Amino acid sequence: MRSFFKAYAGISLIKKITVALFLGILVGLIFGDSAGVLQPFGDLLLRLLQFIILPLILFTLIVGVNQTNIGSLGRMGGKVFFYYLATSAAAIIVGVTVASLFNPGTGASLSGDESFEAPDNPGVVAVLLNIVPDNIITAFSELNLLGIIFTALVFGIAISYLRSTTDYHEAGDKLFKGINALNEVTLTVMKGILQFVPIGIFAIIANVVGSQGTDTLQSLGNFILVLYIAIFVQLAFYLVILLISKIRPGGFLKEARTPVVTAFVTQSSSGTLPLTLNAARNLGLNKSLYGFSLPLGATINMDGAAIRIAVSAVFAANVINEPLSMAAILQIVIVGTLASVGTAGVPGAGIVMIATVFAQVGLPMEAVALLTAVDVLVGMGATALNVTGDLVGTSVINKTEKRSSQS
Repeated sequence: MRSFFKAYAGISLIKKITVALFLGILVGLIFGDSAGVLQPFGDLLLRLLQFIILPLILFTLIVGVNQTNIGSLGRMGGKVFFYYLATSAAAIIVGVTVASLFNPGTGASLSGDESFEAPDNPGVVAVLLNIVPDNIITAFSELNLLGIIFTALVFGIAISYLRSTTDYHEAGDKLFKGINALNEVTLTVMKGILQFVPIGIFAIIANVVGSQGTDTLQSLGNFILVLYIAIFVQLAFYLVILLISKIRPGGFLKEARTPVVTAFVTQSSSGTLPLTLNAARNLGLNKSLYGFSLPLGATINMDGAAIRIAVSAVFAANVINEPLSMAAILQIVIVGTLASVGTAGVPGAGIVMIATVFAQVGLPMEAVALLTAVDVLVGMGATALNVTGDLVGTSVINKTEKRSSQS
């Protein structure tokens, strides 16, 4: 048994994940709903990933802050915010353009049986206020990523200040060394969790394929096809950004594929965060940068969800046979960008964003109910794109920081 586990651990993670994906699809198609018996293994993977998120963000960011100066941290933060807003807006423009070319929903109609009550969107102001937690323990227990980032930054800067003072220099150094050791312990635990990832992915994909089947795919196949075309166009846009920044796409994809595939299966940017952070570490990116940008991106950078909003809006407009005006398209770009910032990266959040935009531009909520039928299939591609965008942005900003330090 020991030799089996040793041999299993020796196989590359991406090979194990690839096999798990194909086996999961096969089992789901063969056993259908019965494949749901495997779901506890998928739930366990999500629990393990959520279990490690708090110490991973907290210790990584505190250590990172103490390995850079405050001026650099502020400059990187500005770049991160600009990148996330710009790419979210670009994603919506890509989605509207592609959807306008293919016109999903043309000829379809609402039966009148669909009903959907729009859930509340927390909004950008609430998200910004949520950066400062009113209770650190609550922020930790609820996995409030923005609150955890703020806490790590504050305490990281405080420890850095202690290390620079005469009176508390020794105490600050000891505290930093202790946290650095805890960071290494967290990374060791993370290596163990990585070995379970293929098993969890197998269980999740088998359950998804088994429960969704092919009927749902066929009923809204045109919409799904157009959305994935838009996703691939956005991926091509990322490729151009990498090439312009003189980052080798091959090396980037080698490390990015594990979190991207995991995000595709789990539909959770936040849940995949430990793997995304691990990929950034393997890419050799600045710890103070990715410790801040990736948790923030998992919360506010929703390029995949932005494309989903755009394609869904064109779909709904075609269903009611009222093509979108330029004013409506502009409104979708603005509202969609803000809505994507104000919605958490968890399964089902895309529906909240779509409902928010539909309410603003006067599109029927019944169309949202229709789209919930393919929420899982659409959410998978959108989440994978979200995580890809986070890693691309972090890699590009890291490159610009290196150039700044060399000049």
